[in-house]
Amino acid sequence: MSLLLPMKKEEYLSSSKELLNQSPDLVQKVFNHEGQLIIVQFIHYQINKDQLEDELLEIITKSNRPWTNEALLNKIPIASTKQENKMDAIIEQMIHGSVCIYIEGEKEATLFALPNQEHRSLNQAETESLVFGPQVSFTESLMTNLNVIRWRLDTSDLVTEKLIVGERIKSEIRIVYLKSLADTENVDTIRQRISDLKVPEVEDTSVLGQLIEDSSSTVFPQLIFTELPDRFCQAIVKGRVGVMVDKSPTMLIGPMNLFSFFESTEDLYMRWNMGSFIRLLRFISMALSIILTPMYVAALTFHYEIIPSTLLVSLGQSRSTVPFPPVLEALLLEMLIELLREAGARLPTKVGQTMGIVGGIVLGQAAVEAGFTSNILIIIIALSALASFTAPSYLMGTAVRIIRFPMILLAGAWGIIGIVFALSFLVIHLLKQKSLGRPYLSPIYPLQWGDFNESIFRVPFQKNAERSKSLMTKDRSRYNESKAAERNDVDRL
Repeated sequence: MSLLLPMKKEEYLSSSKELLNQSPDLVQKVFNHEGQLIIVQFIHYQINKDQLEDELLEIITKSNRPWTNEALLNKIPIASTKQENKMDAIIEQMIHGSVCIYIEGEKEATLFALPNQEHRSLNQAETESLVFGPQVSFTESLMTNLNVIRWRLDTSDLVTEKLIVGERIKSEIRIVYLKSLADTENVDTIRQRISDLKVPEVEDTSVLGQLIEDSSSTVFPQLIFTELPDRFCQAIVKGRVGVMVDKSPTMLIGPMNLFSFFESTEDLYMRWNMGSFIRLLRFISMALSIILTPMYVAALTFHYEIIPSTLLVSLGQSRSTVPFPPVLEALLLEMLIELLREAGARLPTKVGQTMGIVGGIVLGQAAVEAGFTSNILIIIIALSALASFTAPSYLMGTAVRIIRFPMILLAGAWGIIGIVFALSFLVIHLLKQKSLGRPYLSPIYPLQWGDFNESIFRVPFQKNAERSKSLMTKDRSRYNESKAAERNDVDRL
C-alpha cells in the first residue's frame, strides 16, 4: 500500500530516499519560510536548472507570505502542474522530470514539470533513403515527433490518444489517426491490443509491433515501421492508424497489406507512369529473387531439357570442376552473400561499404577459380541479392531472402515440382495472414478492382478520387472527379 500524505519532515525525506533506493541523484532541499517547512525535491539531471531557479525557487524564497498549495499553483508561472498525495506517484513524476514541493502538514504535494530531455535534432533518414521528397526523420523524443506530425497535419481532426504500457517500466504510447477517416474497428483493435498488454516494459516500437500483430509465426511483416514523417502522415491521410512510442525513432502503421511493403513515398512524388513502372519493377524483382536460384538448382538437378543447348555447353564447362551438387553449391553461395551483407551492415559505414564490394568480388572470383562454384551461379546469386534489395521495407527484403533457402532445398529434392509446391504453400500461407484483422492479400483477395491503383500501380491524381475500399474509411471521397478534371484556359474564363 502506498504511503499517503501528510507526513512529518523526517518521515517524508526518509520515505523519498527509500522509494528511490537511496539514489544519490535525489536532491532534497528544506526551506524555513515564514514559519513553514518547505521541501523541494528533484532528480538533478532530469530537470531544467535554469527554470528551477528563475521560475520556482526565486518566487518561493522572496515571498513574504506563507505558502499553500493553491497559492503555489496560482503564483508560479509553470503550465504543467499536478497535485499528488501518494508517495509512489510523487516519485514517478520526479523520475519523469518534475520538481516536487511539499509544505509540511499539507495533504498533497505540488509537482511542476520542468523536464530536461536530451535528444538529437531532426536529421536525414538513415535506413529509408529517398531521392525525392522530404529528407527529415523522426527522433527519439515523442514531443518532437508529435510536433512534426502536427506541423504536417495541421487540422483539429487529428487525434492522438495517450496510453501507458509497462508494469515495471512504463512507456507512453500515442495512437494517431484522423477522426473523420479512420475506421472505428481499426482504431478499437489497436487500442484493445495495446491496452491488454501485460508486459514489464516496451523497449521500442518494433517490439510493440511484434506484441500486437496477428501472427508471430510468419516471416512476413504485418505492420509497417517507418522513420519518415511524410510516409507516416500519408498513411494517416489514407485512413490508416499510426502508433508512436516514446524514446523510439520508429513509428508503426496499420493495417497493411502485402503490396504496401513495396510502396515508397517517392512513388507519389514522381509522375504517375514513372511511379507505376518502378513499383511494378519492385514486384518483378521480388519474384525473380525468390525463384532464380531454385530454378537453377532444379534445372541442373532434374530438368536439363529446359536449358537451351548453347547455354547447356557453357554450364557443363563451368561446372566441370565443381565437386558439389547444385543444391549444396547454391546454399553455400547464398550463405556467403548473407554473411557479407550482415558483416557490411554491422561494420562502420565506410568500412562496411568497402567490405561488401571488395569481399564480394574477391571471394566470388576466388570461389570460381578454386572450382567451388560455377561463374553462372555467381551471376544468378548476385541478381537475386540485388533484386531483394529493391524492397523499400527492410523487413520485407529480409523475409524474401529467408524464403529462398527452403525453396532451394525443395528444388534440390523434387525439382520444379518442389518449386510449385513451395509457391503453392506460400500463396496459401499469405491468404491466411491478416493485419489487424484485415486481409493481408487485399486487394487481390478479396478482390477489389478499385483498390489496384492504391497498391499494384498508380494512376494520375485526377483519376484517384476515392480512397481505398479495403481500409473501410468513413469518407471514401477525396474530391469531385469531374471538377478536378476540368482544364480552362485564361481566355475562356
